[in-house]
Amino acid sequence: MPTGQATEGAPIQDYRTAFHEKHQGCLVDRQAYCVMQQGRRSADDEGGPVSGSEWVHASAPYVKAREEGQRDAWSEETAAQGRHGTQRIVHAREIAAPAGISALLGMDEGATVVERRRMIYLDGEATELTDTFYPVDIARGTALAATARIPGGAVTLLAALGHSGRRVSEEVSARMPSAAERESLLLGSGDPVLQLTRVTLDAEGRPFQVDRSVFPATTQRLHYEMRID
Repeated sequence: MPTGQATEGAPIQDYRTAFHEKHQGCLVDRQAYCVMQQGRRSADDEGGPVSGSEWVHASAPYVKAREEGQRDAWSEETAAQGRHGTQRIVHAREIAAPAGISALLGMDEGATVVERRRMIYLDGEATELTDTFYPVDIARGTALAATARIPGGAVTLLAALGHSGRRVSEEVSARMPSAAERESLLLGSGDPVLQLTRVTLDAEGRPFQVDRSVFPATTQRLHYEMRID
């Protein structure tokens, strides 16, 4: 890692992972876990299951539509662990796609997209900031373009609209936060963040959703396991 003072938005380390890709009948399936250590032991340490101020997050439920009557994945997952997970929709609006997002959605640079920003909380503390981007022809005029909570979550609504994910690609990088991210996530002046960018594609290979999530790097760890059948 380079020495010296890190600047806002500067990348620290980058690596790429791609999952849920079918090739000649071989399915590569992903299970990902994000451990919020918060100064205590990691999930790999001895001493029994994770508890207290730690959190083990399985990401597979977040790319699958929920059954009718099911809560959104975050609320259900945290409740199962005796914790309280909530989220706040900061805004939902049409914007010119930020740098890099147009290409991920297979659109022209600067194309109009619907951006939906959420603050994610665990037991009342901000733990994640996520921006999700959709093509306007999919999201305009739907609940994705509004700030009300969506029963079952956005993935469930998208499936009902005919857009189900069949392939997911993820990229994770470490960088210094912007001033707004530092304030939202209550970070110290020298605290870096992890940025996870997830692209969801349908059966025809069209990308229809991009999630860009930012987590405090000092309190979280991303762990991936793959099952190859």
